[in-house]
Amino acid sequence: RLDPVRLLIADDVGVGKTVEAALIVRELWDRGEIRRVAVLCPPYLCDWWQKELEEKFHLEAVVIGTGTIGRLERGIPPDRTIYEHYPVQVISIDFIKYPRNRPSFLLKAPELVIVDEAHGVVPGRGEDRHLRYELVRELAQDRERHLILLTATPHSGIPEAFQKLLGLLDPRFEGWEFTALSEPQRAELARHFVQRTRRDIEAQWEDRPCFPERAPIEATCRLSPAYRDLFEAVYNFCTEIVRSGEALQPYRRRMRWWSALALLRCVMSSPRAARVALEKRRKGEAFASEEDEEGLYYVYEPTDRLPSDEAPTPLLERVEAELTDSEKAKLRRLEKMAEQITPEQDNKLKGCMEIVRGLLREGYHPIVWCYYVETAEYVAEALEKALAEEFHDARVLCLTGRVGEEQRRLQVDHLLREPRRVLVATDCLSEGINLQHGFNAVIHYDLPWNPNRLEQREGRVDRYGQPTPVVKAVRYYGVDNPVDGAVIRVLLNKAREIRDALGTYVPIPEEERLVVEALVNALFFGREKPTGRQLRLGLELEEPFVRELHRKWELDVQREKESRTRFAQRALKPEEVQRELEATDQVLGDPKAVRDFVLLACQKLGIQVQADRKQADVWHVLTQPEALEGVPEAIRHALPNDSRGRWTISFTSPTPEGAEYVGRNHPFVVALARYLFEQALEGAEHAAAARCGAIRTRAVQRLTTLILLRPRFQLLQPDRPPLLAEEVLVTGFEGFVDRWLPQDRALDLLNAEPSANLPASEKRELVDLMREEVRRLVEAAPDESPLGRILKERARELEEAHRRIRQSVGRPVRGLRVEPYWPPDVLGLLVLQPEVGVSRWR
Repeated sequence: RLDPVRLLIADDVGVGKTVEAALIVRELWDRGEIRRVAVLCPPYLCDWWQKELEEKFHLEAVVIGTGTIGRLERGIPPDRTIYEHYPVQVISIDFIKYPRNRPSFLLKAPELVIVDEAHGVVPGRGEDRHLRYELVRELAQDRERHLILLTATPHSGIPEAFQKLLGLLDPRFEGWEFTALSEPQRAELARHFVQRTRRDIEAQWEDRPCFPERAPIEATCRLSPAYRDLFEAVYNFCTEIVRSGEALQPYRRRMRWWSALALLRCVMSSPRAARVALEKRRKGEAFASEEDEEGLYYVYEPTDRLPSDEAPTPLLERVEAELTDSEKAKLRRLEKMAEQITPEQDNKLKGCMEIVRGLLREGYHPIVWCYYVETAEYVAEALEKALAEEFHDARVLCLTGRVGEEQRRLQVDHLLREPRRVLVATDCLSEGINLQHGFNAVIHYDLPWNPNRLEQREGRVDRYGQPTPVVKAVRYYGVDNPVDGAVIRVLLNKAREIRDALGTYVPIPEEERLVVEALVNALFFGREKPTGRQLRLGLELEEPFVRELHRKWELDVQREKESRTRFAQRALKPEEVQRELEATDQVLGDPKAVRDFVLLACQKLGIQVQADRKQADVWHVLTQPEALEGVPEAIRHALPNDSRGRWTISFTSPTPEGAEYVGRNHPFVVALARYLFEQALEGAEHAAAARCGAIRTRAVQRLTTLILLRPRFQLLQPDRPPLLAEEVLVTGFEGFVDRWLPQDRALDLLNAEPSANLPASEKRELVDLMREEVRRLVEAAPDESPLGRILKERARELEEAHRRIRQSVGRPVRGLRVEPYWPPDVLGLLVLQPEVGVSRWR
């Protein structure tokens, strides 16, 4: 509806924001309205965006960031910048935001910009956000530029930040009071704001399930005696740190709080994480300045970046600079206690092993989410040993922030080939890699302290395209672990209650001090602090802190309800375009047509394809060198390099597990079509496909000729340059141009099956006769040729379709015309001769 497109897409995790934005790009690109586009996203999403644009939309993008800028600059003319040379760019926003890189990008910025994870752009805590905001604000100042903002969490709980985010689309929005919008204001903002939950999608497509059912499971464990001793010692130490800091300046007091929480979190994660957090410290490091609140990120996971999965040693080092010698000696004793705890003394680890075994027996492929690298490696090592005893074909993979992004993807791809697989990962993997095609269960080994992170983890598998009807989400915690108890009571239960009521998550209020104060008071200042051996889940929380946090959260929930009422997407009517999509599929090919084409083309070119014995519409393409002997080089290059010598594909979406989706835009399909087409046009001697043919068939009662045309049309719009478009059109006639076939009948006859052999001489005679008829049709004036009338009718249909779409989106239609070019290209001819006994020439 918008010209230019200025849109905030705030759909739920897993609903398809990336696809929605890229559809807009592809549409504007094909119309000729844009020639360059840039995606600004966090660095960890760059490779994923590049892959999505290429695989789904045939847009070849380059990734621009610190690691690629030098190589890209070497491949361009000296008088051009990379930002004007490459038409499709995926740019790390944390690279381009800095003053040394920003000016050259802004000088040659493209006509359309997508900003992913846009909630991390608006001003907030830290200099990073200000730099990002300044960059996007300068881009937005060009009112002709298309701008698409994407985020699953548009409102962080700070109204001013939400206003600034919307102000990027239109400066007027920044000054509006969203709790008191007039009806005209509401209608205007609703044009620029799309926000749908999974529940909205399911209600719209009741007859077409889009998402799996999520089955939440609670699993618990208890501390072993050795682990309880460690916890009590660390807890008492942390209590001393917190309480002895009450007389310090506010910032130093808060730093002690954060340090105590971070240390407790490490200890309750795993013995190895505890040991690393305690032992890796440098003495005498300068204390943090009052403005430096980076330590907070080790306690509360922000929504605008992935949390670090390293143990929070810098934070502990800063606090250690303030500790007494007696306190430092206690830290050393705690290190030794952590070192002495073995996996056999870790009930949390043993319980996880049983959960994983149970899921594997049921046929599930789980992801075990950990918070720290040390914990993930510790869990993965133990699982690998334990599972080998029962499952000889089970493979365990550990992925953390210490593994590069590209390496992570390669390792995940290899893991997906295993019949039984377990992935142990930190939150470095909770964004940027969709895992629904290989995994269908999650275990939260370490509970996240931000409920939104919980949704991000589960959303890796619980999203569109998940072939398993039910995915399992295991929330695993210690019933006598006060840290888990506080997080569940203060944060996670409240988030689940909100999600059940509203159908989506509402982010925790982004005032981290409220969260930290609530947790600190729950753990260290409660009426009944968890001392001695009386550790329990039902902690008495200091009511004012928790009450204040939940009060602000409820305000956000109420605002979210009102927002969804005011900006409900009632104007989105998929049925308005479904008719056009179905017409396009009829011409370009639906999934069945793609499957038939690929299988037939492979047969013609000598590529061996085997149907899977267990799954419908799953096929195995043999890719060993010996199996591809004689296959044209252009086709071999389009096949993947698979060490197993077998490529598993499907033409169905959502795609069955272990198979790659092959649609009409897939590089392999494109390579097959291009090769066969070019061979046919060149008239190669042993071409697999010919431009002319004749068959005898029971599908017709009279001699019938099908013509494959490539007509061209000019789309004329006021105040815009003409747009030249082409399409494929199948038409035909009976006898000697006696009666023309309806187009749907002509399309159906393309699938006519031969019923008997036809002598070569008779084939040649039939084809020559009909070629002469078609030549006369094309060489006549358009007003005198039936083909001219067919093209005019097709132009009228296209014009009506353009008008329908424009009317449905409120675009002007005056002066819009579609005119055919004459003559059309005749690409192919097929003569259908009826069976013996029917008058073949009548």
